[in-house]
Amino acid sequence: MSEEKPAVPIRPAATVLLVRDAPEFQVLMVKRHHQIDFASGALVFPGGKTHQGDHDSAWEGHTTGWHDVDPDERPLRIAAIRESYEEAGIIVARHPDGSVYHGNPRADAARADIEADRRSFLDLIVELDIRLELTALTVFARWITPDMMPKRFDTWFYVVSADSTQLAAHDGRETVDAEWIAPGEALRLAAAGERTVIFPTRMNLQLLAESSSVTEAVEKSRARTLVTVLPKVERREGGAVLVIPPDAGYGAVEESMSAIR
Repeated sequence: MSEEKPAVPIRPAATVLLVRDAPEFQVLMVKRHHQIDFASGALVFPGGKTHQGDHDSAWEGHTTGWHDVDPDERPLRIAAIRESYEEAGIIVARHPDGSVYHGNPRADAARADIEADRRSFLDLIVELDIRLELTALTVFARWITPDMMPKRFDTWFYVVSADSTQLAAHDGRETVDAEWIAPGEALRLAAAGERTVIFPTRMNLQLLAESSSVTEAVEKSRARTLVTVLPKVERREGGAVLVIPPDAGYGAVEESMSAIR
């Protein structure tokens, strides 16, 4: 009798779509290092799984909008901001007087230590005397990795207007490139085989491409009913296809499993 394989744990994760309007409507994407075991070499949005430090209750005094965000979502939004800092060098935050944080050499120098868990992200934010802007993030989508995958994530996607004065820079470890790109152009490059874009990223690029400005992208996200996307494999005459809920905002999607990246 064959033994049942243990269920793959689903890890909470967060991804951030940093968008800007100049010189055109663009989103920040990073290229994953080829030695990373998940989505190696792919063009993705900054993101990753939550860390223990993202759940620290001490964040209450170092964020804005703490009481306006559901308690279960707070660590996800903190993780999204932390990942945008680790992978692209951008922190979505404000100074105590309410002015926008534009970056700091000390933050640039600390990235490697934060990413390697030699120092906590909270410790850096306290040193910089800034507040993470939790309500600047708007829920864009939520995807759960299919159950046939060896690693599974419950990933929340957030869209946020990026501060144009902060320069994006890859970390050289998890990511090897960072670029601002129009969603439609990223899709074109993927279709031409010039970029590797995995299925969830491509679907969310298509959804983002329905907007032509930061304001429109945020407003559409707020108006959209959040439907959690758990892709499933179904059999068709031509072979297996991956399908997602038709009411999730992406339309009717049936993707051949042979074409999935």
